[in-house]
Amino acid sequence: MTKLSVNVNKIATLRNTRTLGIPSVIHAARLCLDAGAHGITVHPRPDQRHIKPDDVFELAELLKKYPNAEFNIEGNPFIEYMEIVEKVRPTQCTLVPDSPEAFTSNQGWDLAKDADRLRPMIKALQRIGSRVSLFMDPIPKQMAIAKKIGADRIELYTEPYAAAFAKGDPHAADAYVAAAKAATDAGLAINAGHDLNLQNLPPFLQKVPQVVEVSIGHALIADALEFGLPLTVKKYLAACGR
Repeated sequence: MTKLSVNVNKIATLRNTRTLGIPSVIHAARLCLDAGAHGITVHPRPDQRHIKPDDVFELAELLKKYPNAEFNIEGNPFIEYMEIVEKVRPTQCTLVPDSPEAFTSNQGWDLAKDADRLRPMIKALQRIGSRVSLFMDPIPKQMAIAKKIGADRIELYTEPYAAAFAKGDPHAADAYVAAAKAATDAGLAINAGHDLNLQNLPPFLQKVPQVVEVSIGHALIADALEFGLPLTVKKYLAACGR
C-alpha cells in the first residue's frame, strides 16, 4: 500500500507574502498528520522562497510527537543542504539535482555524470541514520547505477506522466512501468512525486503498484482551498488505496 507524505512548501509560500506568520506551517502539518498522512515533506531552497531553516527545525520537533510519521527533506546535496539535514537527521533525504534558480524540480539525476559525486553524499547521509532516495527520470538503465552507488530508494519524477495524462495519452505511464520494474529488479524501493493529483494518482498507482510512497504538495494544497486540509488529506489517502 502506498503511503502519503504531504509537502507543505506551498503553505510557507503563502505565509511568506506577509509578516504575520499566517498560515502556520506547523499547524498545517499537524492537521495533515492528524488526518492520517504518513509523513511531511519539505524542500528548503537557498533563496528561502518558501520553507525556511526554522521551519525545518520546528517540524522536526513536531514530528517527535508522531513517532510513526516520517520526515522527508528534499534538496540538492551540493547546495546548502547537508548542514540542515545533519542537524535534523530526517527519516528520508530525497536528493534532487535542481539549481538555485530552478522554478521547481524539473529533472532527475544523470547518473552517468553524477554518480561519483553522489556516492560519498549518500554514504554520509546514511551514517546519520537517514534513508536516501534519488530523484530520477523514468530511465530503466539508470536504476542499477542508483543501487550501485548506495541509494535506498528512487523517486520517480512524474511531471511528464501528469502532462501526458492530462492530454489523454493512454501510454502516459508506460515509461514508469519499465523504470519501476528495473528499480525493483535492482533492489530499490520506489517513491514518486511531482504534479500528482486526485485524478491522475489512482491510475498511476494501478500501473505502477510498486510505489511505496508519494509526496504531494501543490495539488493537495490547492484542493484544500475547496475541501479543507483534513478532508483533502483523506481524499488523497483514498486515492493511494488507503
